[in-house]
Parts: sequence; C-alpha cells; structure tokens
Amino acid sequence: MKLIEPTMEYDAPIQAYKNEFSPEMSMDGSGGLRDCESTAEWLKQVERFKNPKTVPKGKVQATQYLYLREEDQKVVGVIQIRHTLNEVLATWGGHIGYSVASSERRQGYATEMLALALQKCKELGILRVLVTCYPENEGSRKTILKNGGVYESTVYVDEIKKEVERYWIDLSEKS
Repeated sequence: MKLIEPTMEYDAPIQAYKNEFSPEMSMDGSGGLRDCESTAEWLKQVERFKNPKTVPKGKVQATQYLYLREEDQKVVGVIQIRHTLNEVLATWGGHIGYSVASSERRQGYATEMLALALQKCKELGILRVLVTCYPENEGSRKTILKNGGVYESTVYVDEIKKEVERYWIDLSEKS
C-alpha cells in the first residue's frame, strides 16, 4: 500500500473508487471528486489547489493523495492534506480529510493511510495537525485515536447542522 499523487495513469481506478459511493455517502478528503465529470477535470482541480498561486480565493493550499493497493492497482482510499487552516478548516474541517472505499472498510486501511499522511504533514512542517470526525463515525474516531489524536472539543456547525469532534495530533515529538 502506498500514498501517491493522482495522475491520469489511474483514471480507471479513480473512477471505480468514485463509483463505490452512493450520493448519500460522504467522500471526505476527495477534493471534489464526486462533483467532477471526469478524472481529467478532477486532476485540474487538484493541481489548482496544490499550487499556492492558483488556490481559489477563500481556500487553502492542499495536496491530494490516492491510497493505492499496488498488487491490483485499486484505489482503496483518498486523503487530502490542507497545508494551512482557514476559518472553516480551523473550526471543523481540519488539516486532513479522508475516506475509504465501502468495499475496503474495517480492514485498518484508514489507520494506515492517516499514518502515512501524518508523515507527509511532518515533511511539510505541519507539526500540530487538526483532524475531525462526526460523533457517530466510530471508525474515524478510532483511526484518529490510533494515530495519536487527542480530543479537544465537540462543536456544533451551523453550516452543516451537525456536531463535529476535534482532535489534535502532535508530530513534534515523533520521529
């Protein structure tokens, strides 16, 4: 398993990943994949967010990754690292968003994927990482806790009419 930045080489696995999600399922950390007509369109959006000169106004620089199973080239998950926090991200979005394909859940992939993303955060100089989840998402909570998350608070977010749990992961002491 590895984290890789998406390219057109993975068009079919990216589309297969997207197709695993019904409209009511959350695709956190996908950088808007659901809303794009094609992988090419999504990759243009991913590149806009990666380049600090082209990040849309009101948004922050972000790097998008696929969590790829090398044996079969399956995209098992996606994860996005936001390099800084704006008001929305500082309140409830966090530095990292992620999701795992429904057919691959409950196998420890999210925990492994988040651990790899935290290594990338450290490389970027992000040493205090905010990760959030919904109170009912026990799997995500366990993933965050297994990666050193320390619960800070639960906030109610008017924008989405939901509560969000906030966890901080301190990378300053980790090698």
